[in-house]
Amino acid sequence: MPAAIESRSKYKNRILASLQRAEINRLAPHLLPLDLPSGKTLLDPGQEITYAYFLETGLASVVVAMANGNMVETGITGNDGFVGFSVLLGTKTMPTRTFMQIAGKGFKIKAQHLVDEFERSGTLQKRINRYFQANLMLTGQTAACNRLHDIAERLARWLLMCHDRMDSDTFSITHEFLGHMLGTPRSTVTLAAGILHKSGLIDYSRGRVTIRDRRGLEKAACECYQTIRKEFDRLGVS
Repeated sequence: MPAAIESRSKYKNRILASLQRAEINRLAPHLLPLDLPSGKTLLDPGQEITYAYFLETGLASVVVAMANGNMVETGITGNDGFVGFSVLLGTKTMPTRTFMQIAGKGFKIKAQHLVDEFERSGTLQKRINRYFQANLMLTGQTAACNRLHDIAERLARWLLMCHDRMDSDTFSITHEFLGHMLGTPRSTVTLAAGILHKSGLIDYSRGRVTIRDRRGLEKAACECYQTIRKEFDRLGVS
């Protein structure tokens, strides 16, 4: 069995699954499996990064919080990537908070072990560099989207990005949480979700969203979704 296929058969995380046998064999003893409940903080603003996290399932949000407590999402991470890449750039802290938005499972690894493997300049380094570039683009596109597009389009875009990183058509999320993520009042999110529901694109009940019409949701989303998706596909990290 080829090394890459052997890795994919064991790991759902796309970076780990892409590694050559020698690379994953060096990392595997340091990958500690753990449950990641909803709301669990992975990185706090200014916290020294001692561990990185590779998600197998679930979704993590990167948010910017203001002094008055308001916050807005600037990025998401699922099984496409990992949390803590600033340690690979020579820094130990970030001003943003990263926490589990949707519960899942994954691995944590001491930052130094990851740095050591990254500096070998193998497949891991190439994949992480591409993932970093994709996330720079994601952050910029999200900022433009939040400024220029209406809430129903933005909600459709956000749900599609979550769906791309999930193994299920249904996931738990509240209107209040969506409001924080999209930087808009809860009542506005409720209105936008109602529009998508009446169009037959999603179901929403008691904090659970179900994607009913994926293709229709793509048509309802703003241009930002396709722009982001094409760049992630081009870089081979989707």
